[in-house]
Amino acid sequence: MRLKSACVTLLALLLLAPLAPAQSSQPKPTLKSILLEQLRSTHNHAEWFVPINTAIAGLTPEQASWIPPSSPGITHNPAPEDHSVGMLAYHLLFWNTDALAKFKGEKAPPDPSDNTETFNNFDAANWPETVRKLDAVLTAWEQAVEASDDAKIAANAKTIARIGAHNAYHTGQIIIIRKLQGSWDPSKGVK
Repeated sequence: MRLKSACVTLLALLLLAPLAPAQSSQPKPTLKSILLEQLRSTHNHAEWFVPINTAIAGLTPEQASWIPPSSPGITHNPAPEDHSVGMLAYHLLFWNTDALAKFKGEKAPPDPSDNTETFNNFDAANWPETVRKLDAVLTAWEQAVEASDDAKIAANAKTIARIGAHNAYHTGQIIIIRKLQGSWDPSKGVK
């Protein structure tokens, strides 16, 4: 009888165990931790999507300069709204640098008279430097958020979230361009 009672008790514990609240060793998410996770996942930590560092890795300056044709079969110059990977990376570098300077209370670069400047000032000769600077400013963003207190994070949360979303949006464009170009390795995360 004791064995039967012990088996029933053990079975009940096993069945009810999933219903008990889990004791997590993970700290509760905070606004800062969520924003940092978003910045990291759009920079260099692959999670649900490909981060920018992976999206631009291994491109030559020539590949970074390639602009897909406006429409299939058209071989003349692309429409002005079409961009190369390099142009998109330069655009991200510009706006991340601008927003980070403002976040840190530093003097930001002068605002362009037209947003097209933030794409069109890309120079293929400086592609390796653009890649390095983009990685550096994204790292600096993470460090600045990590070092900030909760009040500063709360006051700037919308901007930080928009930076992450903006980076993810243009990273998606970069991958599409690389797929059109034939320079994307699907093992990197997007088939």
